Amino acid sequence: MSTLLTLFSGLAIAAGVVFFIAGSVALLRFPDPLSRLHALTKADSLGLGLIVLGLLPWAGGWLPALKLILVWVLVLLAGATATQLIAERLRREGPPR
Repeated sequence: MSTLLTLFSGLAIAAGVVFFIAGSVALLRFPDPLSRLHALTKADSLGLGLIVLGLLPWAGGWLPALKLILVWVLVLLAGATATQLIAERLRREGPPR
């Protein structure tokens, strides 16, 4: 069972890293700020979620696992709030020149 758990954790963490890389590529390649912001927020949220999922079996108890989940939820909330604020400013003022 430990080998299967290690394989699952490794795959989840690797998938999370792939999403982080995809978000970084989208940040560099997409044409306008709103599409960059959307792609980066989605990729980072999913990437961190997969990494947390991969780390949960090795957390060592329910309290460290709860802390990992809480960090992920706080990053989701902060990312959504920051994205909304940036998008609202871009809508009002237009993209920076």
